[in-house]
Amino acid sequence: MAEAEFNPANWTFLTNHSHVLLCLAQNPSVRMREIAGKVCITERAVQRIIAELTEAGYITRTKEGRCNHYQINFERHLRHPIEAGQTIAELLHLLDPATTRKIRT
Repeated sequence: MAEAEFNPANWTFLTNHSHVLLCLAQNPSVRMREIAGKVCITERAVQRIIAELTEAGYITRTKEGRCNHYQINFERHLRHPIEAGQTIAELLHLLDPATTRKIRT
């Protein structure tokens, strides 16, 4: 679904957390403003999600000059009991195999 066609009132199969995580996997130095535009949420919501992902150990954030760089903990397991046997790497590979192949090699 193209960004311009997306209607936030429609539901999707993935959460905003997984969308933000995918954006970080695709570009570890992406700006929050860019993530907000792609995910169709506010920058404040992106900040909250990144803080939650960091606190839970799914990502680490380092400063590089004035910019942030994010590293994903690919071996962390998903949180819900139904998918708890799966890792972040497996989820991201399902969503974007080319990106995760590039990152993990």
